Amino acid sequence: MRTADKQIADTLVRYGEPFAGNVWRVQGTAVIYHKTLERIAAQAGIRFDPPTIIRAERDEAVVLVTGHLPGAKAGTERVEWSIGEALVNVNYRVSGKQAAYVYAMAEKRGKDRVILKLIELHGLVYSEEEADEFRGGRLAEVQAVDEDFEAPAFDEVTEAEADLKRAIDATDTINAVTDLMLAGETQRILAGMPQGTRDEVRDYAKARLVALGWPGTKGRRRAA
Repeated sequence: MRTADKQIADTLVRYGEPFAGNVWRVQGTAVIYHKTLERIAAQAGIRFDPPTIIRAERDEAVVLVTGHLPGAKAGTERVEWSIGEALVNVNYRVSGKQAAYVYAMAEKRGKDRVILKLIELHGLVYSEEEADEFRGGRLAEVQAVDEDFEAPAFDEVTEAEADLKRAIDATDTINAVTDLMLAGETQRILAGMPQGTRDEVRDYAKARLVALGWPGTKGRRRAA
């Protein structure tokens, strides 16, 4: 997996989204589904101010979108803004009798850009709503456009997380959980995970310890 794709995958898994099936490439540009960004925004707790209308015409809309991402502590909220625009037959094509929803498209583009800024993927991946040729991408279509792109068969981070959780589930004593979590190989795998995923695996191990009766015996080694 190329470096940019790994960064995208690490961020997506933090919000419970796999890389495969959500991201594809068009002529070398990484593209992500709008609906995926909506789910990430909900998972991250991003809230948006009412959009500010900058331009309002029958065939054109330009809006200013501002989003807020809660911080870990009070007063550490991050704020980002971006412009969303749609102009019929220039950057927003409609065909036949299809209605043109310029305001909805402008808002979508603005929100998607803000979400990508807040999760620090701006410039690495683009929303499918950015351009008509991005929309509805499928692996077969992408390969026809960009033969050099090799999409991963699965999200490597997600697989490692699942393997560790299965191993934790297979333990039947407190010492077995502790030994597993302190093992060199486990520590190596955890070190390669995003912080959020690493914390989730450690919490999973702690939950298994509690299920097995921990705490209750003093002097045990710390498991995670």
